[in-house]
Amino acid sequence: MTSLDFGRAIHRDLARLVPSGTNGAPVYRFFLAFFSPRFAPVLLIRLAQYFGAHRLTRPIALLFSLLNVSLFGIECTPRCDIGPGLFLPHTSGTVIGAAKIGSNVTIYQGVTLGSKQADLDFREELRPTVGDRVVIGAGAKVLGGIKIGDGAVVAANSLVLDDVPPGALVMGVPAIIRRTS
Repeated sequence: MTSLDFGRAIHRDLARLVPSGTNGAPVYRFFLAFFSPRFAPVLLIRLAQYFGAHRLTRPIALLFSLLNVSLFGIECTPRCDIGPGLFLPHTSGTVIGAAKIGSNVTIYQGVTLGSKQADLDFREELRPTVGDRVVIGAGAKVLGGIKIGDGAVVAANSLVLDDVPPGALVMGVPAIIRRTS
């Protein structure tokens, strides 16, 4: 992740948190957002992602990840490629160990995105890939080398073990498709 990519991602993350129609000057809105418990963990994720992309600064990335776990209860690997516009409405107890997360994704509290088995080497083929504009409900578990299509919705407390087509709504344990667009 370059400095330019980092800046663009932060700008898009803030834009999702503070919509343009909100009252007040843009600088004031962004200043308030930096102190929001919804944005601070995203900022720590972005910093870990930025430093994790450079071999010499990976220990710094791990420090940002550890700080995020300690302060907000969010475990996110610096190796996860996360697109701009990440929104975490509630931040407690979330594990982000996906291979890739697209743009404008919303992840609620208690979500686990990761491998079905112990994977200390971070093999991307064992981890989920999440498309753009996906919403993952509270407590959902998305496990394995599966793909969640663009615009899909994963209902709260669902266990997703198979691919989800674009625009689909999945729910249940194990999750089944309830609706497609």
